[in-house]
Amino acid sequence: MSTSAVTSPAPSRLTAASSAARSLPSRAIAFFSGPVGLGVKVTLLALMNALSVWALVVLVDHKKWPAVAVLVAVTALLDLIYLSARRAIPAKFLVPGTVFLVAFQIIPVIYTVQVAFTNYSTGHILTKPQAVTQVLQNAFEPSANGRTFTMAPAKDSSGHLALLLVDQDTGKTYVGAASGLKPLPTSAVTKNSDGDITAATGYTIPTGPSRLSLADALNTFFVPAGKSQIQPQGLDSAVEVKQTLRYDRVHDRFVRISDGAVFRDNGRGSFVSDGGEAIEPGWKTGIGFSNFGQMIHDSQVRGPFLRVFLWTVIFATLTVVFSFSLGLFLAITLNKPGMRFRTFYRSILVIPYALPGFLSLLVWQGLLNDDFGVVNRNILHTHVPWLFDANWARVAVILVSTWLTTPYFFLVSMGALQSIPAELNEAALVDGAGPWQNFRKVTLPLLLVAVAPLMIASFAFNFNNFGNIYLLTGGGPNTSDGSVAGATDILISYTYKLAFVVGKGQNYGLASAIGILIFFIVAAISAASFWRTKALENLA
Repeated sequence: MSTSAVTSPAPSRLTAASSAARSLPSRAIAFFSGPVGLGVKVTLLALMNALSVWALVVLVDHKKWPAVAVLVAVTALLDLIYLSARRAIPAKFLVPGTVFLVAFQIIPVIYTVQVAFTNYSTGHILTKPQAVTQVLQNAFEPSANGRTFTMAPAKDSSGHLALLLVDQDTGKTYVGAASGLKPLPTSAVTKNSDGDITAATGYTIPTGPSRLSLADALNTFFVPAGKSQIQPQGLDSAVEVKQTLRYDRVHDRFVRISDGAVFRDNGRGSFVSDGGEAIEPGWKTGIGFSNFGQMIHDSQVRGPFLRVFLWTVIFATLTVVFSFSLGLFLAITLNKPGMRFRTFYRSILVIPYALPGFLSLLVWQGLLNDDFGVVNRNILHTHVPWLFDANWARVAVILVSTWLTTPYFFLVSMGALQSIPAELNEAALVDGAGPWQNFRKVTLPLLLVAVAPLMIASFAFNFNNFGNIYLLTGGGPNTSDGSVAGATDILISYTYKLAFVVGKGQNYGLASAIGILIFFIVAAISAASFWRTKALENLA
């Protein structure tokens, strides 16, 4: 009796390639676990420590001692963790995410809350000593019969800054120093044909970049001249000025020399007179809940708030509802097996999601132009004021936002539909349910279990969708009430205008306060929505 040898088939090339691909991560890990890995780790730690030393020098120079302590402690802790042996392995994986969480989430939140309780704004960015110094430097005005001079900055034999001056009325020459003004003999001075001093005995006149480097020093340099002072104006001229304010350090107040008006610290970062006149600049200081109170007591802030809030809710809600409905419809349509060109259609529908949002918005702004836009000229063949009429602008914002968001819900709905077991739909059909009943009673509830949290997240995103509003309509058009809030402004763009457009400049304190309010509004709406969605999971 003969027996036939049974041999196993040789592994195919595909199997070998698959095994090699699977072993590649293991080989990479083994490669970086030895001396190579140690070298890479030491190199990265060395770079981190070098960066920490540089930051330490900067912080010490600015006397930021709490930041210095935190920097030293964190650097030492990271070195300890990554140079230790096996016991710190969990921390090695936990630390990077924790560092980025603290740096990009926790610290900005804490800083925003801190700023919301201050007067941090244009004119209130310095410390009080810096503000006092700045006021004293600005407390000068040209004298009634003040002289004007052609000037040449110079250095004396000791290297001290001096001003070589030519009186534009008399042609007399002087030298001005911190000690005072004194005449300069004509024989010691060399002038050009324009009367400018080009050389002087005992003085060096810088030229080129050396001259430009004196600009900062000249800004704070004054030459005493009796009851007045000589103040440089740029690099080639000077003017005689008189002091307008005097600082009383004992009583911490400014006194105006002309009329004796007194400016006292009002406790809110400014020196203010009894008549309410303030001296600028002020300084940054805590003001408690004043920024939050301004949202209640300031009519410019309070008046349009409810209108803007209502439109924000409508905008975010309609964008999500329309986007989800259209995305789900397309997902159901393209989820049918055997449909021709299904992959091509799916790819086309994802294009709006793949393009940069800001670029799409700028393109849409051109397409919706009243006179030259493609929509009016080539599609509708009529004149629709998409961006200049309040109601049409709101329609345009919702339509464009829906166009941008639909691909997201198309992808989400496609995945959710494919995760629903086909047996459930078949059982419903067997029980006599029609297509609409099948969708409403089976498909939609199961779909919402997965999609509802994403709809809430999309609502929160559109609630603060500054880009869609600002890039498409700029919050406009303007409304009839004359307020800063335009017809399409949502809370975040309204906040931007209040903080950075209206008033005397940037008001970071007010912006932070309104930002905190928006956070609580969105958090409350999202929490209520998530609580309602528990019913979809039979948890309520």
